[in-house]
Amino acid sequence: MNRTGAVRLVGAAALAFGLATALSVPATADPAPASSPQSDSSSSEVLAAMQRDLGLTADQARDRVAGQARATELESRLSGALSSSFGGAWYDAASNRLVVGVTDAAKVAQVTAAGAQAKIVAHSQRSLDGAKAALDQFAAPASVTGWYVDTMANRLVVEVNAASRDAAADRFANAARALTDAVSVVEVGAVPVPLYNVRGGDAWYGPGFRCSVAFSATDSRGGKHYITAGHCTEGGGAASGYNQVAQGTINGSTFGAGGDFGKVDVTSSQWTLTGKVNHYGGADVSVKGSTETAVGGSICRSGSTTGWHCGTVQAKNQTVNYPQRTVRGLTRTNVCAEPGDSGGSWITGTQAQGITSGGSGNCTSGGTTFFQPINKALSSFGLRLVTS
Repeated sequence: MNRTGAVRLVGAAALAFGLATALSVPATADPAPASSPQSDSSSSEVLAAMQRDLGLTADQARDRVAGQARATELESRLSGALSSSFGGAWYDAASNRLVVGVTDAAKVAQVTAAGAQAKIVAHSQRSLDGAKAALDQFAAPASVTGWYVDTMANRLVVEVNAASRDAAADRFANAARALTDAVSVVEVGAVPVPLYNVRGGDAWYGPGFRCSVAFSATDSRGGKHYITAGHCTEGGGAASGYNQVAQGTINGSTFGAGGDFGKVDVTSSQWTLTGKVNHYGGADVSVKGSTETAVGGSICRSGSTTGWHCGTVQAKNQTVNYPQRTVRGLTRTNVCAEPGDSGGSWITGTQAQGITSGGSGNCTSGGTTFFQPINKALSSFGLRLVTS
């Protein structure tokens, strides 16, 4: 059942075996407070992967997980307290601290007193998010691959395919500049595409395709489900697990302006939901909740094609202009992925983060991968994360 020739396109792209590939991971129970990785037996696997992919020692990996947890809590408090002066925040791995942008120098002391590092910036997070939201209303040409707020650079970034940049791409960039003077146009060499292909990271099969599971979830009546990528579930139909044993029915799909997430109803009594993610080569990783990590934080993902890989969060709320359609609200990372990883799990420590959507590059040379934040998917379907 292990297949490696998966296709990264949404739609009718096929495997050599005649199946299109995608990823998915099971969804787990209610969000819970971030927990120390040392408190869970599976945390050693997460720490080992961070050491491998981020070049950290064991102590550095533990310190980073603890520092990210502190940064996440601090960002939540300061973003509200600073109000219109808040210029975004990110976790700085070198100092193991949260950096907070402020547009008002008088707020520096407030940030410092709270335990974060302050940086004076020109644009508030609110203004940049507003400009991006306005740009989301424009139809993008195929030569534009995406746009997002780069919090650390305090800019709205528009990405353009270097090989096909045309007048339409330049007009789109000019439309962005009309919304804010904080625009950077970046040429990229690869075009992002959705990654086709019941423990998170395991494969599942629909009519003529394979995807991966993200996380297990239940509804208010105890019904069993798992979350995966919306581009995997668009066509509906029956679903089966990694062993080709019937699971249930595809019943829910969002792929476009609302995001990239879908739902499979697990109706077979042969399947039991778990709050676990496949570590591929180590003990399963337990899921305890879904507290969102900060920009700059470390993150790992699991998928049925390339297994387990880690990296960092680069930006949130990116709009990605896939060839099939434009998807909003994705998180940008420097983690690699390949066809068949779509729908798979993203996790920081024991906290579920999201669902693999698409990207560019591969796990030989590296790349950029986008994921759909899990909390929006759970909320949209009225589901509770299964935890362990």
